[in-house]
Amino acid sequence: MTETQQRSYGRGPSDARPLTLERGVSEYAEGSCLVTAGKTRVLCTASVENKLPPWKKGRGEGWVTAEYSMLPRATNTRTERERRQVGGRTQEIQRLIGRSLRACVDLRAMGEWQITIDCDVLQADGGTRTASITGGAVALYDACAWLTARSGLAQSPFRGFVAAISAGVVGGSLLLDLDYSEDSAADVDLNVVAREDGGIIEVQGTGERTPFTPAQLTGLVEMSTTRIRDLVSAQRAAVA
Repeated sequence: MTETQQRSYGRGPSDARPLTLERGVSEYAEGSCLVTAGKTRVLCTASVENKLPPWKKGRGEGWVTAEYSMLPRATNTRTERERRQVGGRTQEIQRLIGRSLRACVDLRAMGEWQITIDCDVLQADGGTRTASITGGAVALYDACAWLTARSGLAQSPFRGFVAAISAGVVGGSLLLDLDYSEDSAADVDLNVVAREDGGIIEVQGTGERTPFTPAQLTGLVEMSTTRIRDLVSAQRAAVA
């Protein structure tokens, strides 16, 4: 990033976009959160169901899964709805969200229940998958509380928050929380999922235009995990 380039919201390289987590926005879902990161907005709803995938039945534990979709005009131009078959990109994002949110819970403490987190992108300006994880964890927290209160579980299966954020190399500079203009120009694109203590759940990194060095990778991960501690603090404040 050159001296003449300015980031949205007047941010420095290691600054994230403004974040809000609005809890309980859906009247019917067992848990919900509207997450706003800059101009990116994602509605996350959690549904508790007394059912499991066939391969999980009889194992004495529950399951957390996720679905992800983007509204047709979430972006500058209209995109077709994925009605008949979910695309490969969507499948990959759903799996990332599901893996990340399962790190929040003790599946054996859930009993044979399933919680599905639906992440619907209302407006996209970069970081939709990471926003989905951060907001989805808040919705999952409330769904676990609902399940505990109504199913007779001894304690909530929720064990702790995880959050996620993007980072990348743009014009030779290491930047945190890329918006769309930065993401589309990034030489390196990275997504980091971690716990409040810095324990990493997942790192997804790609050299979009050029390879990246171990030192750059370390710098991007350190920037991300530092910010994730702040995101978890925001999650805890949202459910306080």
